[in-house]
Amino acid sequence: MKWFNKLSNENDNKMPLTMKNYLLIAIGVVIIILGFVLMAGGDAATAEEFNQNIFSFRRITLAPIVVIAGFAFEIYAILKRF
Repeated sequence: MKWFNKLSNENDNKMPLTMKNYLLIAIGVVIIILGFVLMAGGDAATAEEFNQNIFSFRRITLAPIVVIAGFAFEIYAILKRF
């Protein structure tokens, strides 16, 4: 990840967040959006019809874990000083 180490600026010592922090924050936002996309779906053809797919592993277990991991990554991206 040599390109990640090149993301520096002469004003980085003066600013609370560096360019690397902003890059990690953007990655965290993408992870959170991915988690919400994994939660989406499960609609039925009609309002009276029940679709059992809303209780799938992807929507009940995987998607919340991905969202929580995204928020944890955001906390790391904000607090880490590069």
